[in-house]
Amino acid sequence: MKRFRIYPQSLGALRKLSGTLFADRSGNFGITTALVAVPLIAVGGLALDVTNAMLVRTELQNAADAAAVGAIADSSPAVAAAMAMTSDGTVAIGQSDANKLFLGQASSDLQNIPVSVSAAITRTGNIVSSTVNFSANVPTTLSQVIGKTSIPVSGSASAQYQTANFMDFYMLLDNTPSMGIGATLTDIQTMVANTSDKCAFACHDTTTQNNYYNLAKNLGVQTRIGVVRQATQSLTDTAAKNRVTPDQYRMAVYTFGADAKTIGLTNVSSLSSDMAQVKSTTGAVDLMTVPGQSYNNDQDTSFDTMLTQLGPIIGTGGSGTTNTDRQKVLFLVTDGVGDSYKPNTCTKPTTGGRCQEPLANSFCQPLKNQNIKIAILYTTYFPLPTNGWYNQWIAPFQSQIGTDLQNCASPGLYFEVSPTQGITDAMNALFLKVIRTPRITS
Repeated sequence: MKRFRIYPQSLGALRKLSGTLFADRSGNFGITTALVAVPLIAVGGLALDVTNAMLVRTELQNAADAAAVGAIADSSPAVAAAMAMTSDGTVAIGQSDANKLFLGQASSDLQNIPVSVSAAITRTGNIVSSTVNFSANVPTTLSQVIGKTSIPVSGSASAQYQTANFMDFYMLLDNTPSMGIGATLTDIQTMVANTSDKCAFACHDTTTQNNYYNLAKNLGVQTRIGVVRQATQSLTDTAAKNRVTPDQYRMAVYTFGADAKTIGLTNVSSLSSDMAQVKSTTGAVDLMTVPGQSYNNDQDTSFDTMLTQLGPIIGTGGSGTTNTDRQKVLFLVTDGVGDSYKPNTCTKPTTGGRCQEPLANSFCQPLKNQNIKIAILYTTYFPLPTNGWYNQWIAPFQSQIGTDLQNCASPGLYFEVSPTQGITDAMNALFLKVIRTPRITS
């Protein structure tokens, strides 16, 4: 930064000149010139000194801005300390950090100017605020002619950071037989081409080794539930990477059951902040087994039951501002088609009481009433025109599946991923949207 400088010898010369002009008796011109010169020098000098002082203030203001923002940056000690606090108050470590940042930003030109700086970092709820105040007396040069030796400058800068909230994620993974469909169009086509009934599903029938589940493995076909399992494990890495404190995010994993004979909400991994442990135990997620073709009339997918059972387990969601008042998030990954015994309340035609329908929003609202956010990743139910069962029962409401899932989800927390897209990328993107990476405002 450039500032105007007047050296001592120049100041002495100016004083000598003014003295000479006053001593000159040769005529009115000398006296008049002397009378005019001093005010001109004073005015001009003051202008230069004020300009120099404003340049100094600008540099100090820039340093204060940087200190205010840097002291509560995403990875700053102040933010970590604030999130560990159990109540509102002053964040002492942030104040010393802000002072260091301020002095580190000031250029060497300011070393000879005494600067007073004070910083205050406080937490109120999930807002961390920083304020940096400064003041200094900038020495003058030409203004000393009129006795002004310094010009005071001062200023302040402030910033706010909304901490990423403490959150508990309850992952509900649809592992029912329909999630045994091929993960990609190529996988689906491979299954259709290698099954006598043109079936795209790798059904896990435990009564025979010649089931489509083992066929899919032999053909190198990836099933959708396999990709969902891998995506959930990847999500634990994303959570660990984005947390500020070790306990900021906790995760639990549930499925619809490992076996069609014991259908019900099944805990695969208990609620924990140990993401490595959650990742490991989630490796057990697999396609629901069935003890024979058409067992229980294939009524294996009851969203009504799973959502109802999850309500008391999740509990009431909090503000997320502390680790004891956590936000609660249900993260549902599904193809969106329910299949259960509902002879009287089904929204679609039934056969023998078997109800095949999209997810009913009436079972989502009670969770929202508990202040639970619902995030839904819809793994598109892919049309199967070669399958007579699909054409008769699913095709009539195919277009409604995604709409009903979106209505169930909390605003902005719905994402659809087709077989040609990456489920892992989609799940990570939805997770990041849920946690809403905070922004600094200054």
